[in-house]
Amino acid sequence: MIGLGIIVIYVFTAVFGPHLAPHDPYKQDLARKLEGPSLQNVLGNDELGRDILSRIMDGGRYTLGMSVAAASLGLAAGLVLGATSGYFGGRIDAVVMTVINVMVAFPELLIAIAIISVLGSGAFNLVLAIGLAAIPSFARLVRASVLSIRNEQFVEAAVAAGFSTLRIIVRHIIPNVLAPLLVHVTYTVAAAILIASGLSFLGLGVQPPASEWGVMLSRGRDYFRVAPHIVMIPGIVIAVGVLGLNLLGDGLRDLLDPRQKQP
Repeated sequence: MIGLGIIVIYVFTAVFGPHLAPHDPYKQDLARKLEGPSLQNVLGNDELGRDILSRIMDGGRYTLGMSVAAASLGLAAGLVLGATSGYFGGRIDAVVMTVINVMVAFPELLIAIAIISVLGSGAFNLVLAIGLAAIPSFARLVRASVLSIRNEQFVEAAVAAGFSTLRIIVRHIIPNVLAPLLVHVTYTVAAAILIASGLSFLGLGVQPPASEWGVMLSRGRDYFRVAPHIVMIPGIVIAVGVLGLNLLGDGLRDLLDPRQKQP
């Protein structure tokens, strides 16, 4: 419930933050640059005198939006590949899993960096890179779940009734693999937040003057000694968001796992 509460606050802020922000997140006030927290600016100002709280609230739509979009892309592609591979087996399974295993051999961050290096920086390319890097984990999870249920009696009954393969997969198999997928989505979004922020920090993602949290970290690192709040605040926001998603995922796993239920 704590994780759910954190995520509800983050989502609400990402959706309505630009309208609720106390100041213009892009308005510069060089006379007040690097100022610490005050009554007028609760979280202080950055290196250009912009209100950090307003930029955090505005930047949520970048970081969270890109992370959710990337996880959705990985989920959609992984679901199709994993269900096809697990249900048909044979050569299709061998080809799909060979490609997936090759991708698994490389860290997700490295795959994302390689894709960004080819496509260039930007929010769309960042979402595409993270989404493609997330496909193997979803595909392997779906394939394992499909292999465990494709020989169940309700699937055999659907085959005997003459249902099409597409209908059997969509109506009878996929609904039975949604529980572990839902849990995995929360972990994937958490990882996507870290990767998106990390790539933006390195200059490979969203570019300044956008208020994306990784960009805020990157711009503030040169002033860490004189104004540590510029770096610490977006860092804490990222850490709390990832923690909330992990707590939510653990809670959903316990809730949806039948082995956790007492008779």
